[in-house]
Amino acid sequence: MKNIWIICFFLMSSFVFSQKIMQGQVIDFDTTVPIAFVKISYNNTITETDWEGKFSIDVKNDNKPIVLNCKGYYEKNYYLTEGAHTLLIKLVSNTTLKEKEIYSEGQVNAIIKKVIESKDKNQPERALKSFQYKNYEHLLVSANPDSISSKIDTITKHNWFGAAKIKLDSTNYKFKKLVEKQHIYQTEKVNLIQFNKKNTKETVLAARMAGFQKPLYEYLGLNLVSYSLYDNQLDILEMSIHNPISSYGRKMCVFKLIDTLKIQDRKVYRIYFQPKKLHDNKLRGLLYIDAENFAVAKAFFRIYGIVNINALYTFNYMKEHQLWFPEKRKFTVVKGNNAEDLNILGGTIKFTSGLEGVSKNASDHTFIKLESTPYDIEINKEVSFKHPKIKIDVPEVSMSKPDQYWNAFKKDSLDIRKIKTYTSLDSLSLAENIEHKLFLGRKIFNGYFPVNIIDVDLRSLVKYNNYEGFRFGIGGVTNNKLSEKYKVSLYGAYGIKDNKFKYGITPSYLLDKETNTWVSVSYADDLKEIGQIQFATESRRFKIYDPRPINISTFYNHKTFSAFIESKYIPKTETYFGIARSELHPLFDYTYLLNDTAFSQFNITSAQFAIQWNPFSKYMQTATGRLEIEKKYPKFSFQYTKSIPSILDNSFNFSKIDFRVFHEIPYLSGQNTSFIFQGGFAFGDVPLTNLYSVAPNNLNKDSLLKRITFAGKNSFETMYFNEFFSSKYMTFQARHTFNKVKIAYKIKPLISIVTRVAWGTMEHADRHIGFEYKTLDKGFIESGIEANSIFKGIGLTFFYRYGPNGLPKFEDNLALKISYVLDLGF
Repeated sequence: MKNIWIICFFLMSSFVFSQKIMQGQVIDFDTTVPIAFVKISYNNTITETDWEGKFSIDVKNDNKPIVLNCKGYYEKNYYLTEGAHTLLIKLVSNTTLKEKEIYSEGQVNAIIKKVIESKDKNQPERALKSFQYKNYEHLLVSANPDSISSKIDTITKHNWFGAAKIKLDSTNYKFKKLVEKQHIYQTEKVNLIQFNKKNTKETVLAARMAGFQKPLYEYLGLNLVSYSLYDNQLDILEMSIHNPISSYGRKMCVFKLIDTLKIQDRKVYRIYFQPKKLHDNKLRGLLYIDAENFAVAKAFFRIYGIVNINALYTFNYMKEHQLWFPEKRKFTVVKGNNAEDLNILGGTIKFTSGLEGVSKNASDHTFIKLESTPYDIEINKEVSFKHPKIKIDVPEVSMSKPDQYWNAFKKDSLDIRKIKTYTSLDSLSLAENIEHKLFLGRKIFNGYFPVNIIDVDLRSLVKYNNYEGFRFGIGGVTNNKLSEKYKVSLYGAYGIKDNKFKYGITPSYLLDKETNTWVSVSYADDLKEIGQIQFATESRRFKIYDPRPINISTFYNHKTFSAFIESKYIPKTETYFGIARSELHPLFDYTYLLNDTAFSQFNITSAQFAIQWNPFSKYMQTATGRLEIEKKYPKFSFQYTKSIPSILDNSFNFSKIDFRVFHEIPYLSGQNTSFIFQGGFAFGDVPLTNLYSVAPNNLNKDSLLKRITFAGKNSFETMYFNEFFSSKYMTFQARHTFNKVKIAYKIKPLISIVTRVAWGTMEHADRHIGFEYKTLDKGFIESGIEANSIFKGIGLTFFYRYGPNGLPKFEDNLALKISYVLDLGF
């Protein structure tokens, strides 16, 4: 009898130990994105993965496969691996179904339809007359010390002679000790969010960044959080995503009703969503929808890609307003499917010193966490604010709050690491002079290098063109160290080939700091390209070279005195108004014939008004002026020039109207499409110097190889210099830029396809004597491919000219150019 019990015990033990519960996850083979609700069959039982692709299953040692089925993927039989602790199963998409859409069930589709239809009564910005609240925002870069191994590894390296040398690698150990004491980086902000029926305004009440005496305006302007979940497009840590409950959400996403539950004693539907097309994008998530008013009570978004982002939105139900109002927003970012280092927050902060020498295994545990918590909420009380067109206002007092102010936001033991982070990184900033480096970077980005009270103009140092040869010069502008109210810019240059000295000087006075209003006078004795198209409000950016003028030989000398005023007084605009008197002397064979009078040199007195209007961009008001913090398109430029008859010996009577529309469409994939529509109309007595040549950039030489030069920016690469001139013209450019293509290590060109079209006419062509040119009556077309930044900023462009002004010889229509993109890293 005793032996029977022993045999039974061993049989039961064998049964128990041959069966165990295993955890697993199912992911897409290509994208590594988890696959939700996969049907799993094993040992006569059926289960399915949850919304994160996870599952658990009782397994036996019976060599039977786990069978997985999911719409859009091949069926898979998965055999258990001996000794495995967890299961990671990859499914391959069925290519015949890859582009086919998955559709929502009828019930959940009706629920989502009601969510979209009920926006007006559920979105606070639509349902309420006004509201305001303060918002505490804390961002940190850190790591969980418990997830990092403290083991000191050994590394074997071989010298030139093959002898082995063993070294100790303590980087993981040091990294663990660092994050046990402090975070890697952090910043805090308190802002006031105000809304009335006209506008939404953000005012920064306090801000501090570890390592900086004053926070960076660039960071304060970043669009890290979408405050509403009902807009068509959401911004999550600078990543724009299509909202699944937008007006077109049902066309993009498939929804699945999981179950119902209660939040704050209200019944809510828990709904999973994913793209209809399996490989369309990386967004997945859960929506918790109130079953009575169809408002969002909670939302969880997960974005998979180069970084993986988890976003959690929670809401509080306000019975008196019958509304779910934002309660908390929490975001976590971890490294995704990339193998390279990351710059975060638009490159505003680059983490190098804190992670220097840390191995990839340790740095992969690094995460970014952002928490945004509203408090002091006031609803339907009168809200008013100044400058409603300014999105963010940053008063000077907000940049220097004492430590006592921040004590109110202490929450848990993490604040021990929080305090040490500020102390440590403040010391690091002082030691490495980070703030000065950023200050210097901003100056260089705008083309200057500060030397005491003078910012040296980097663009004036050396240039080259076919008329002057090498042009060496020096120039600069006084900075705030001398005065905040006054500045003087001046330059001098000498051309080696023409043996002439050129110079200019412009003193300016600041009328209003808040609107960046300056009044200036100027005098210049210099050269200009014939037919140049230039907008007075065009922003200045530093170029290590200016490629187009290198091959230009047709200039005119001008001696110009002008007085002008520049301002950003009108919201979302930059304006210019000036009066100028110029003596023009063409430096080529040219005569302008007017009323039997021949002009080989002439005087022009003119007034000019120009405006740059960016109606969709967002602006920040700071103590140093107004900044464009979020560039939105389209943007509009307009300029009107009128010569003033009988004033200061003016030779001609004419008017010019110039305009430009620039539009850019960014895509979630990282690609973008841009359009430029530009035109100009000149009326009256206009010499060739002041007409239009529509930016040609091709040499008139026989061989393609002899025509290789640098590509310009938005110039016509196959159009020869001085080939066409117009008194009226229009151009249209379309460009689509793809994501970088990785060809080899560090060789990742940025590919664009471009088409340019021009059309123009010339009135009074018989007045221009001694200079041969053609007109654009029949139009001009070119298309090409740009492969920019192939290696260290250098790239290649290839364009082909065709259509009514195509040339008889095939080779003459081709243009091969070198491009260069300077990435300053600021």
